[in-house]
Amino acid sequence: MASGGERGHWGSRLGFILAAAGSAVGLGNIWGFPYMTGRNGGGLFVLIYLIAVALVGLPIMMAELFIGRTAQNSPVGAFRSLSRPGSPWIGVGWVGVFAAFIILSFYSVIAGWSMHYIWLSVTDGFAGRTPDEISNMFSSLAANPELCTLWHGIFMLLTIGIVAGGVKGGLELCAKVLMPSLFGMLLILLVWGMTTEGFAPAFKYITGMHDADLLSRLGADQPRFSGRSWLEALGQAFFSLSLGMGALITYGSYLNRKADIVSTSIIISALDTTVALLAAFIIFPIVFAAGQQPGQGPGLVFATIPIAFSMMPGGALLAPIFFLLLTVAAITSAVSLLEVATSYFIDERGWTRGRATILAGTLIGLLGVPSAVSGGSKMFGQGFANLLNTLTFGAYGKNWFDAFVDLTFNLMLPLGALGIATFVAWRVGGQAREQGFKTGTTLGSLYWTWIGLLRYLVPIGVLAVILQALNLI
Repeated sequence: MASGGERGHWGSRLGFILAAAGSAVGLGNIWGFPYMTGRNGGGLFVLIYLIAVALVGLPIMMAELFIGRTAQNSPVGAFRSLSRPGSPWIGVGWVGVFAAFIILSFYSVIAGWSMHYIWLSVTDGFAGRTPDEISNMFSSLAANPELCTLWHGIFMLLTIGIVAGGVKGGLELCAKVLMPSLFGMLLILLVWGMTTEGFAPAFKYITGMHDADLLSRLGADQPRFSGRSWLEALGQAFFSLSLGMGALITYGSYLNRKADIVSTSIIISALDTTVALLAAFIIFPIVFAAGQQPGQGPGLVFATIPIAFSMMPGGALLAPIFFLLLTVAAITSAVSLLEVATSYFIDERGWTRGRATILAGTLIGLLGVPSAVSGGSKMFGQGFANLLNTLTFGAYGKNWFDAFVDLTFNLMLPLGALGIATFVAWRVGGQAREQGFKTGTTLGSLYWTWIGLLRYLVPIGVLAVILQALNLI
């Protein structure tokens, strides 16, 4: 392994927990979980999601932290050092690096949307507009590549600046400031949501205590829990924990070799799940109070929620808090994604952190430009956008943005997680694995439960996610 200087370590256990929780907490919690809950009829979906987090997501998280802490290296170097020379297992590390690289390229575009909506909220962009006009604002934004590219660039510069600060001065400091702020904003919005008339039906909906009045209010078109919902709950649990992209391996590599990965993983998963549930208890009261439907789809946050805020007392004050919350969640995940790429250049190429961060961030930023312009652009020309899509993913009926989303979330992340689980469960030496699991923890008795889940249930669950994403089941 090359060295770009002394390897950084977390300054405290709390700092690591907040940083790792920030890596997991992101748009998938505050945007994705409420949307998927509404799409699948509420209560039972939430219960299956919680079970999936405990039985599939948590074991994989422990495996990722185990690899990182043991190897003290980024994903590629970690798999190289823990396997035989020339072993194909190094490919799992490469999947994580490439996945993080690609995901951040379009994730920053979505984060840019949330930053734009902060601006709209502060400047009364929703005031005096009809619901149709507010809903169309998002379509106009997505179709304005110049504006999307500008916000994408601003977000990437912010992310680069944080990661360049290093483990303690960048990642940990960012987490210690932003994660408490995130929970503070969640609590403000939750308390406000509890005062609205929409909270009671939202509580019934999320907890599954549906009654005839609520079902009548939702109407015949309200989505219901179905056989496919089981797999979507499993997939949401898997993706909301940010598994398979190498971020937790990288963060785990900055741990002391005697750190407790068992209880730490449980705490991180609990924090991540709490944020997802709080987001649902915030969004659904707003939706119900405004007479909207909970199964609105991906436009729930950028179309439905602004309409609801414009119709409710105090909405003008709370809308900026909500979109700032969304942006903060995006930042805490983005810095972990950039750190995966940055740590590769530091560990494998011997570069300084500044050089590695700037190069990785710049390349990712450039890769994200097509995701911003693929809808058409006055700056680049509609012909360029059409040519871009035709030469890349147009034959599959997708633009650049959609294709990258499908490639990473439907294929790369599940394959990465499957490789991590299989490697730890079957390829790592049994004695070293058991000792590593039990080091620093009082929960060593869970070892065989962990191994059993990694060997049998986790692969079945991850394969089901892949097959469902490919529409094969």
